Amino acid sequence: GVQGGGTGHPWPPHSYSLAQLEILCKQLYETTDTSTRLQAEKALVEFTNSPDCLSKCQLLLERGSSSYSQLLAATCLSKLVSRTSNPLPLEQRVDIRNYVLNYLATRPKLAAFVTQALIQLYARITKLGWFDCQKEDYAFRNAIADVTRFLQDSVEHCIIGVTILSQLTNEINQADTTHPLTKHRKIASSFRDTSLFDIFTLSCNLLKQASGKNLNLNDEGQHGLLMQLLKLAHNCLNFDFIGTSTDESSDDLCTVQIPTSWRSAFLDSSTLQLFFDLYHSIPPSLSPLVLSCLVQIASVRRSLFNNAERAKFLSHLVDGVKRILENPQSLSDPNNYHEFCRLLARLKSNYQLGELVKVENYPEVIRLIANFTVTSLQHWEFAPNSVHYLLSLWQRLAASVPYVKATEPHLLETYTPEVTKAYITSRLESVHIILRDGLEDPLDDTGLVQQQLDQLSTIGRCEYEKTCALLVQLFDQSAQSYQELLQSTNSSAMDIAVQEGRLTWLVYIIGAVIGGRVSFASTDEQDAMDGELVCRVLQLMNLTDSRLAQAGNEKLELAMLSFFEQFRKIYIGDQVQKSSKLYRRLSEVLGLNDETMVLSVFIGKIITNLKYWGQCEPITSKTLQLLNDLSIGYPFLMDHLLGHLVLFSLSQQSEHFSFLGVNNQSNLSDMRCRTTFYTALGRLLMVDLGEDEDQFEQFMLPLTAAFEAVAQMFSTNTFNEQEAKRTLVGLVRDLRGIAFAFNAKTSFMMLFDWIYPTYMPILQRAVELWYHVPACTTPVLKLMAELVHNRPPRGWLQLNTPSFCFLFLTGNRILTLGEVPKDQVYALKLKGISICFSMLKAVLSGNYVNFGVFRLYGDDALDNALQTFIKLLLSIPHSDLLDYPKLSQSYYSLLEVLTQDHMNFIASLEPHVIMYILSSISEGLTALDTMVCTGCCSSLDHIVTYLFKQLSRSTKKRPAPMAQESDRFLHIMQQHPEMIQQMLSTVLNIIIFEDCRNQWSMSRPLLGLILLNEKYFADLRNSIVNSQPPEKQQAMHLCFENLMEGIERNLLTKNRDRFTQNLSVFRREVNDSMKNSTYGMNSNDMMS
Repeated sequence: GVQGGGTGHPWPPHSYSLAQLEILCKQLYETTDTSTRLQAEKALVEFTNSPDCLSKCQLLLERGSSSYSQLLAATCLSKLVSRTSNPLPLEQRVDIRNYVLNYLATRPKLAAFVTQALIQLYARITKLGWFDCQKEDYAFRNAIADVTRFLQDSVEHCIIGVTILSQLTNEINQADTTHPLTKHRKIASSFRDTSLFDIFTLSCNLLKQASGKNLNLNDEGQHGLLMQLLKLAHNCLNFDFIGTSTDESSDDLCTVQIPTSWRSAFLDSSTLQLFFDLYHSIPPSLSPLVLSCLVQIASVRRSLFNNAERAKFLSHLVDGVKRILENPQSLSDPNNYHEFCRLLARLKSNYQLGELVKVENYPEVIRLIANFTVTSLQHWEFAPNSVHYLLSLWQRLAASVPYVKATEPHLLETYTPEVTKAYITSRLESVHIILRDGLEDPLDDTGLVQQQLDQLSTIGRCEYEKTCALLVQLFDQSAQSYQELLQSTNSSAMDIAVQEGRLTWLVYIIGAVIGGRVSFASTDEQDAMDGELVCRVLQLMNLTDSRLAQAGNEKLELAMLSFFEQFRKIYIGDQVQKSSKLYRRLSEVLGLNDETMVLSVFIGKIITNLKYWGQCEPITSKTLQLLNDLSIGYPFLMDHLLGHLVLFSLSQQSEHFSFLGVNNQSNLSDMRCRTTFYTALGRLLMVDLGEDEDQFEQFMLPLTAAFEAVAQMFSTNTFNEQEAKRTLVGLVRDLRGIAFAFNAKTSFMMLFDWIYPTYMPILQRAVELWYHVPACTTPVLKLMAELVHNRPPRGWLQLNTPSFCFLFLTGNRILTLGEVPKDQVYALKLKGISICFSMLKAVLSGNYVNFGVFRLYGDDALDNALQTFIKLLLSIPHSDLLDYPKLSQSYYSLLEVLTQDHMNFIASLEPHVIMYILSSISEGLTALDTMVCTGCCSSLDHIVTYLFKQLSRSTKKRPAPMAQESDRFLHIMQQHPEMIQQMLSTVLNIIIFEDCRNQWSMSRPLLGLILLNEKYFADLRNSIVNSQPPEKQQAMHLCFENLMEGIERNLLTKNRDRFTQNLSVFRREVNDSMKNSTYGMNSNDMMS
């Protein structure tokens, strides 16, 4: 048992009386007082670990006075059967299962949540014991037999029986976190091959019986039974047959990988017919479940059928859909409507247009679907989340028009324009109603709008002339009304807002259809039509920009930026024909003759936005993104335009660019945009900077002034702290942007010499002053990390020790933070530490300097920095190292560099520090993040290799330099052999039993681990061999023999490579051997 740990609890840790447990239940499930509940939860953990937990749970189930006691018992038993360490023996688990089945059979009227918890317990036992044998027979594979007696009894019993199967299918389909994924897949595949089809057939037969009878669905029992049957059928069809779907949300995995052995069920049209008949005969509360089953059936993988069979299946499916469209009464229920839209989308995701047009009623069906879509779009306020599926159907239909080879007409040229028109007009009509009734504006959900526009971009390109004519007509109407409203003196704000809303939709849609050109071969006529649309948007932009001093509309501006983004992708750059008809139209209407003139419009817009919209984060960041894309894509085009323009505007107008946050009251963290802005400027400056120091000095003038201002403030004792912080943070963000863009050696050194040594003391002073304000220190640390990052184009920079001193200082400051509240620990402390780790890694691996020089000249900068690293490390609990992904990546990559080049430093550390580092490696080996896991393998390999060298040296009695450090290290390792042994068994465990994604990395430390622990390895091997069924033991023994075949007792590269090759053969053979065995995972006691 576990020692009692519940502080201040009135009960002894082990023996709980029934009465005490009843009080516990009350406290757990009925109290509103949090501390009482937490106390009860603690006691409950103790109870679960106590030796008499099993018998007490049985007592609670037998004699408990309330449903909560039964719930508590079921929950505790679930925990007991699930635990991985010290699992319950097989006999006990069989007894619990039988007990639960009897309990449910004799008490059909339990509270619903108790029945649910007991069924969950049954499913859990069955899943975890799937491979367990009792006297030549599988102990837990008789679910259908277990359930049969329930199905022959009352309605309540039937519901329990069906729910058991449904819950079991669900439980086996869901991977849990406590057991390895490979074990889950083995159980799921075995269940699929032995039981799932029988369960599905059973559910269909019961549904057939039910639909044959005149069900009285007002009777709660029969209604409940039908619902459970439909859930069961759905769970079977929704099973992850081949282990692909990682999450439920991705609806685009539209293929259901039905096994070939199920063919009979789908070739026989009665299965499909059954569900369509059910849909029409049951109430709308249940029909969404029927439709969900139909969605899965419609998505059966294509290869299950040959062409003739598929055509037949599809024609039944289309007939069923047609029947629903002809009797649409039930579709007024939003859930039914949603599932039906999903079903329509699957018609095209799984079948080709060429197959659909051959179906006998195709012309009638496509007409019905088009009408249904148009009606749905016009009722935009009803079920907005289902529109996605309808648009995706039409998007796929429109995209396949150019490729369809069938002679039968597809009629899409008739119906697609109707869909396009319905979408556009319904969005415009919604504007007035949304404003009038104060409803939620769909334009606020940019993700959803973007998704719909992507779909529309393809749909609208089908019969493009009609789309363009419609857009031109609607745009001209709105633009004209808008202009008249602006000129009139007595127009209402509401009318103006309506026209602005309509124009916002139109600008978004025009951007989308222009972007749709990517996926179609375009003609000159279509480019000329694009020209018509672009001219209109640019004219509107001139109108709105001229009014920005008085008023602007944020949504309309965001739509313009989205339009510019699409326009840039299609019509600017090297791949565009300069003679494109679009440019001819632009030059006729607006006098823009070529790409350069259009770019100047872009830049004018960027500067206008930064000037007027600086306070608006979404517009600023999208504008800077556009500037950034242009600076990457067309630096030479941009250069002559932008160079002087931006430098001029910077020196002249820094007070106009409010997003730079120089003179406003904005938040410190709101200045992130500055980094993006300066990265773009830096790239443009790089184009012809070369070694021109004067131009560089000129460019840096505003920043020089800012540094001087901060220095000035620091030199007086009284200064405005807010202002100093703001100036400093802005400055550091700008510098980081420039440093990021300067990736050539000459320009980077100019920047470095500008900062060091002149301005470094200011940064240090800032960190000393504000070490407890992450909003100030984080940007400074990030700048330092960027400066010491030796990227390949920067050549091998020769930077010296400032970064070490800096690390030493920051680290010590972070350590003085004291206790940090748990929910802010990352923001206030760990983020800074993480950046320090990356900085140290960059310095150590940047090849800047020969580190031996430090020791030679008695310079303690390196030692101080490394000692600081240790202090920082020890201030972090282990769990945090793996819980925060950025921290774990920076820590483990730094550890890799340290163990590779500075093993002597690690060997000289205190024993508790060494143990801390080793256990962090041990935990990292099983991390989910492959980068972390690979880093750990590499660090472990360096440590093991170092140990091995020291050991072989000590046996040769050769005096070695630094002897006392390495001897101490050896001594520590000999005192704690369990550490290295634990890692040996972890690595071996992962390679044999788990889905090992980085086998090569795992193999590198393994050889050293084996050579250091030959006796332990032999024991481990015997334990694994003996845990196999007798007939497999010989084969497993051979696998291990072959693993060490030809391996010598050294760690030379040739020997290691040989081992790595042996290991991959070993893993394959072991897996093959275990696939054919009934080997259960609970035999690896040695490994746990």
